This record gives sequence, C-alpha cells and structure tokens, in this order.
Amino acid sequence: MPKGAYLGLGCGNPTGLLALGAGQVVLDLGSGAGVDCFLAAKKVGRTGRVIGVDMTPEMVSKSRTLAAQGGYRNVEFRLGEIEHLPVADASVDVVLSNCVINLAPGKSAVYAEAFRVLRPGGQLAVSDVVATRRIAAKYRNDPEKWASCSSGALAPRSIRSMLRHVGFREVRIALRLPERPAGSLAAQATIGVVPAEIRAVRPAD
Repeated sequence: MPKGAYLGLGCGNPTGLLALGAGQVVLDLGSGAGVDCFLAAKKVGRTGRVIGVDMTPEMVSKSRTLAAQGGYRNVEFRLGEIEHLPVADASVDVVLSNCVINLAPGKSAVYAEAFRVLRPGGQLAVSDVVATRRIAAKYRNDPEKWASCSSGALAPRSIRSMLRHVGFREVRIALRLPERPAGSLAAQATIGVVPAEIRAVRPAD
C-alpha cells in the first residue's frame, strides 16, 4: 500500500464485501487518496482495471502521484462528481464506495449513476453510515455534522427504496454495530448513525 493512501476517513472495507476477481473493472466512488482502489487493484490483477473518481482536484493529484510511485499501472483516477460520473455506460463490473454517498445531497442520482455504469450482472458494494432513527433538525442543518459523515445518513428503508427505484435487485443492507463505539463512531451513535454494508446487483439482461 502506498504510504499516505490511507486517510482514516472510511467506515468499512468495501473491497471485502464481495470476491473481486482477476480481469474485472472496478469503480470507486469518492476515491480520496486511493486506499480502496489500491486494495482492489491487487485483487483484479494486471488484466483488470480500477477507476477512482473524486471531486477534489487535490485528492486526484495525490492519488495519481501515489499510483505512479507504487507502480500501479492498472489504476487511474478521474476528476468528477459521483452524481455525474465520467464513466461510460455499462463499462464496469463492480462499483465500490467507502463512507462517501452519505455526503452527497443527491443520493438517488448517485445510485442511478452507479446503475448506469455497471454492466448487466454487475455488483454494488458500499460501506457507509445509516440512520437508525430520525435525525434531529439541529444535526441535519449542522455543516460540521454533515462533514463528519453523520447528519447526511439515511434510514436503511430509504436507501433500499432508492436502489430498487433505479433498477437494482438483491438489495442487502447489514448494520455493523460496534459494541463500544469510540471517537467518531461514538459521536455518530449519539445521533442515531451507525456503519452499514450495502450490496445490490444490476440484473442481467
């Protein structure tokens, strides 16, 4: 793993939610410094390809530098918004994301874009946070809570409804409740937000 790729901003390991295989094309939404892209690159091998998309020029520049330094020839990073992916239709096998979609104002658009770029039979694997109860308005309207991956979380039923609405099937959402949450997890838990694993499939034609 290139030094500096892990920023400690995720809430799980989406690359571990499914068996990535050699030759697959993987897309990471909100790739940051590239940690999940580099993990996926090892699994898809030289015949596979990994694309990271991030809206922050500084992160794209950093991840590109790390990829070059680490000799990751099967990884590329693109500047763009996850609501408007710079990726062709039906061109990837797996879409990953790690604690980013909760930050997006247009979550339905993100899921619709993920569906668009997946090939028939492709899979979505997301580590994110979800709301276990209604989040108070004072938190919803707090920019700091949004930025800390707290107040932008949705209830599992809302996420499931969005995924199904855009066409996904086999939707599975599993909450991951730490026994003794600490740090940011503890802060999230106080307002009813917990980590979750979200998986879904684009049906085969």
